[in-house]
Amino acid sequence: MFLVNHLGSIAGTVVPFVFVLSIVIFFHEFGHFIVGRLCGVKADAFSLGFGPELLHYTDRLGTRWRLGLLPLGGYVKFHGDANGASMGDAEELAAMPDAERAVSFAGQKVWKRAAIVVAGPLANFVLAVAIFTGIFYIHGRGVLAPQIEKVAPASAAQAAGFAPGDMVVSIGGTKIDSFEDMQRIVQTSSNKPLAFVVDRKGKEITLVATPQRRELKTPFGTTRTGVLGVEANTSAANWHIQRYGIVSSVSMATGETWFIIRQTGSYIGGLFTGRESTDQLSGPIRIAEVSGQMAKIGFAALLNLAAVLSISIGILNLVPIPLLDGGHLFYYAIEAVRGRALNEGVQQMGFKIGLTLVAGLMILATYNDILRLTR
Repeated sequence: MFLVNHLGSIAGTVVPFVFVLSIVIFFHEFGHFIVGRLCGVKADAFSLGFGPELLHYTDRLGTRWRLGLLPLGGYVKFHGDANGASMGDAEELAAMPDAERAVSFAGQKVWKRAAIVVAGPLANFVLAVAIFTGIFYIHGRGVLAPQIEKVAPASAAQAAGFAPGDMVVSIGGTKIDSFEDMQRIVQTSSNKPLAFVVDRKGKEITLVATPQRRELKTPFGTTRTGVLGVEANTSAANWHIQRYGIVSSVSMATGETWFIIRQTGSYIGGLFTGRESTDQLSGPIRIAEVSGQMAKIGFAALLNLAAVLSISIGILNLVPIPLLDGGHLFYYAIEAVRGRALNEGVQQMGFKIGLTLVAGLMILATYNDILRLTR
């Protein structure tokens, strides 16, 4: 019985993890693939997963669609690429007949190659918008009124004069419709004074508070965020489900995606400036664990995780590190300015440096995952 329960627990983690990761990777690579085809480039292979081939199918245009044993990545290998990272083989390209070179990736104009590369991260953002749209349209959104029930002692809220029963109306001129709206502004405004308009017993007053920067634990680790020091009134009268039509759902989904992009981008920027800690970085182990937790909550929660992960992968791929999409775009920008590409030796050196950085990042993220498991 112990073995059955243990295997069931593993399956309850691995299956949701593979599902989430496969969706995100497939759409990323499909973005590259579909724009490549629109640009007239032949794709030799489209692989979901690495390692030994489990299944394959070759379509009428000669693309081999394959499913690899290890579901931890994927790639599109365009014609003329030396590998799935779109690193060209100069000698092979030079030896190609004109007709074959015309459908190769390396044989395209720089703007086409840039469009193909950027299509992957953009597909991740489109996937997130699509998922959020479906969630908002089908399930709506639980809205908690921005009414304060408790004020923490020695907090920014107490110093500003907040009192139980206050209903937040606006912050810095931005209308507040839910407690979540208020939280998001506060969390991204640590050590910045904010002007709150609150309704206190039917009278509007203005309070100025400066959220304190604090470390909070999240499912993916510790994050530094702004804290006001208030608790919401969670009585049933303050809760309601907000329903949305398809247009409003798309608008809400776009806003949600943009908010996560800004938050993630801010965190990555904070890593380089020292404002943020690397202990929030998570690897496959933690993502698998959280996937299992979300699957227990429900399918919508699992899809929500897929959307967040999709955005994170899209942003990470745009970082200008050789080997990542952003590194390719950096090379293409130099090529567009110079009128010719960097020599192959420089590019190969850049890819080696990029590989080292990416491998180091994965090792650090996995190390963080192991630390969390042992605590």
